[in-house]
Amino acid sequence: MKLTVDGRAFDVDVEPEMPLLWVLRDELDIKGVKYGCGIAACGACTVHIDGVAVRSCQTAVGDVDGPVTTINGLGQPDALHAVQAAWVEHQVAQCGYCQSGQIMQAADLLAAIPDPTDTDIDDYMSGNLCRCGTYPRIRAAIKTAAKTLQEG
Repeated sequence: MKLTVDGRAFDVDVEPEMPLLWVLRDELDIKGVKYGCGIAACGACTVHIDGVAVRSCQTAVGDVDGPVTTINGLGQPDALHAVQAAWVEHQVAQCGYCQSGQIMQAADLLAAIPDPTDTDIDDYMSGNLCRCGTYPRIRAAIKTAAKTLQEG
């Protein structure tokens, strides 16, 4: 089957039921996507399919219809996405394990709600867990990224 991941075309020879997460990590060696829980409850494996955040651990590769973007392909080759830059500015990551999923979910949030309230952020990000509890920094980074994106 054919997949487009981070702007590159791939042919993969796997069962259609295989979770996208395993195709990305084991078949395509894209390690920025993390395995957290395996039941779509933590958000560590979040990627975008055709611009929409999904949990790759529970998405069968055979069900993928559209380009896949991982944390590795979110920004430009020589520039960070506004969310990634805000994450650095606010020093969001502590252990960092959940951060790729957090960033992908935040990018989807800002595509849907360009100027989110605290409640919007809390609701939209609620499926992404951070064991280190960096939620206040996550919220601040999302607000910074929203401002950056609005300013163009």
